[in-house]
Amino acid sequence: MSQAHRMNVRVYYEDTDFSGNVYHASYLKFFERGRTEFLRDMGIHHAELAGEGIAFAVRAMQIEFEGAAHIDDLLEVETAVASFSGARLLLEQTIRRDGVVLTRASVQVVAIKVGGGAARLPRTMLAALRA
Repeated sequence: MSQAHRMNVRVYYEDTDFSGNVYHASYLKFFERGRTEFLRDMGIHHAELAGEGIAFAVRAMQIEFEGAAHIDDLLEVETAVASFSGARLLLEQTIRRDGVVLTRASVQVVAIKVGGGAARLPRTMLAALRA
């Protein structure tokens, strides 16, 4: 399986609540960006997939909040493949600040047809995951 993907994200004012801490829903955006860049680095682009009638949908997600991020923090979002099948991808994601874990998520993503119904993961993606 592929190695863990890492990317940085800066916390902006819009990501925080009234106290200056990152609002819990903002972590979902950070995780989404991490998954998107993980795919992009594999040569998988959402726009191209949509043109082929395929999209990804989050089927299930479990999140654990262990610490708080704050305005102006530089965070690292790590995305790693836990397992995959023909139509499903299970990812483990972690957000850290200076090496300290703040949030963890286990995310099950499935391939779907844009018009509805299940689809298989793209062949190029399966090949990259198996490499």
